Amino acid sequence: MQEGLEAIAHPGRRAMLTLLLGGERSAGELAAYAGMRQPVASQHLRVLREAGLVTVRKDGNRRVYAVDFENLGRLRRELDAFWQPRLSALKDAAESGAERTVAQPAAQRPRRAGS
Repeated sequence: MQEGLEAIAHPGRRAMLTLLLGGERSAGELAAYAGMRQPVASQHLRVLREAGLVTVRKDGNRRVYAVDFENLGRLRRELDAFWQPRLSALKDAAESGAERTVAQPAAQRPRRAGS
């Protein structure tokens, strides 16, 4: 999971990955979309490939990239497993705080600065 998180941490790599969700693209198209020069884009594509998030195939003299949906799905499931309990706890805390505020008479509610 660590490699996947590091791979998607960079905004340019996320942009390339987002474009690839729509289908295969050449390295040149991905570089242009992400606003990168070809050598820099190639380095970022290597990071995505080594993290298992994209695949590459040769098409003549071009390299064509595609999302590895199985590995991307695995990363998504790991992120969901990490965040779901925390988001549920945050939701519960927010809802119970809102209930306490609504149930508390206006005279007993803390005053805000400037009120």
